[in-house]
Amino acid sequence: MQGVPTMERFRTRKALLALMAASGLLLTACSGGGDTGEGSKAADRPEYGAGEPAPAHGDEDGTSERDDRREDPGHLSTFALDVDTASYDYARRSLADGRLPDPSTVRPEEFVNSFRQDYERPDGDGFSVTVDGARTDDEDWSLVRVGLATRTAERGGERPPAALTFVIDVSGSMAEPGRLDLAKESLSVMTDRLHDDDSVALVTFSDEAETVLPMTRLDGNRDEIQDAVSDLDTQDSTNLGAGVETGYETAVEGLREGATNRVVLISDALANTGDTDADSILERISGERREHGITLFGVGVGSDYGDALMERLADKGDGHTVYVSDEDEARKVFSEQLPRNVDLTARDAKAQVAFDPETVEEFRLIGYDNRRVADEDFRDDRVDGGEVGPGHTVTALYAVRTEPGARGHLATATVRWLDPETRDPHEETGDLEADALHGSLRAAPSRFQVTAVAAYFADTLRSRDDRYDRLPGAPVGFAELADRARVLSDTTEDGAVRELARAIERAGRQRD
Repeated sequence: MQGVPTMERFRTRKALLALMAASGLLLTACSGGGDTGEGSKAADRPEYGAGEPAPAHGDEDGTSERDDRREDPGHLSTFALDVDTASYDYARRSLADGRLPDPSTVRPEEFVNSFRQDYERPDGDGFSVTVDGARTDDEDWSLVRVGLATRTAERGGERPPAALTFVIDVSGSMAEPGRLDLAKESLSVMTDRLHDDDSVALVTFSDEAETVLPMTRLDGNRDEIQDAVSDLDTQDSTNLGAGVETGYETAVEGLREGATNRVVLISDALANTGDTDADSILERISGERREHGITLFGVGVGSDYGDALMERLADKGDGHTVYVSDEDEARKVFSEQLPRNVDLTARDAKAQVAFDPETVEEFRLIGYDNRRVADEDFRDDRVDGGEVGPGHTVTALYAVRTEPGARGHLATATVRWLDPETRDPHEETGDLEADALHGSLRAAPSRFQVTAVAAYFADTLRSRDDRYDRLPGAPVGFAELADRARVLSDTTEDGAVRELARAIERAGRQRD
């Protein structure tokens, strides 16, 4: 990393830039919204935005000195962190059922974030930042990976108590095997795994919503909780809005200071009664979310699944979503992931990547279409970001076209987040140099290759929709991609990568 200039030099340069802009001499590029996802022209974008790029060293107040190379707002890409994986799991379910997923349900970032990474973990709270890349077969195009990781979630380790309000869909559609029965079995097992000092509440909804169990400590009450779970049965319509609203009211009534307060929504999200608009539902619970910091964890079930509604609720409801289709997946989510990760490491986490105008001609963020943040809002902590717990990794992949023969600095990635308790801001950064790019995708580390294959898989599934540009270096079809995945499954000895290869093979059969 180059040395950091003095604050006086920084202020002088900003004054000169402002003077040039006022004189009409400064090239202009798009204002404010981060890259558009359709390719951002690095040297030639109309109207510079107001956002400032990431600092060379992230101080808590975001006022640290900056390097000259990070002062071009036309080279910024900003997004809220997302740890959702529902899109990939639902795609696998669709393929197993013999059909290609609708392109509108395919979110590349959720495919990419479904696989284990080997990023270095930070020693304490917060994030580590890893930035690497590899050249593709398309001339001057590379894939650049920004990897963020939190500290490992320790089994049986110390954590604050959890106050979990389960909002359970008991509408008629949940009677299908693999829906309510799966939820009941999962809740029963999870009840045995939670700590004595944890608490749970149960809210059900069909045409109306009902609190069947107020917030109840596990210690001495496990039998009562198990009985309440066992008595759950399907009823009529799906008034999801009433369920979410009653769930948050129940969570507020049972709010525990010093605990992680979370609403866990389990549903096929096929809302057909009452309020069915995600934004309207979120507006009705906005006070509870903002005042009490209650986060939402969405668990999708069912072969017919309201993906768009559940994803919108989670993204704008300070949470994330998963999708489960069988007992193994449900057990993993409820018995392992949720009990270990009820704690939060970061609130309102955002990432901003500053590409160097001297070496980068064009770039495009792959996915995160619903998570883009205006560049100037990166350090506005009133703007919603993503919530991330311990043990998580977040990966963002960029298609980057470099200048021919580019050498030197390519990009700097910065993550900014708020401490969950104090709401103090923190930042961490990482850099990438052109000579650090791997010469080809096959020369890159195996985990990078898995990331690329997952992104190419999503890209190929979305290719039926001409709104999306193909990624550079994309394989011709599913067959070549499946071959790559099979090789990687042997290299990594990872069951998740073997399942990825099977899913790609199924997609190829459906396309034929």
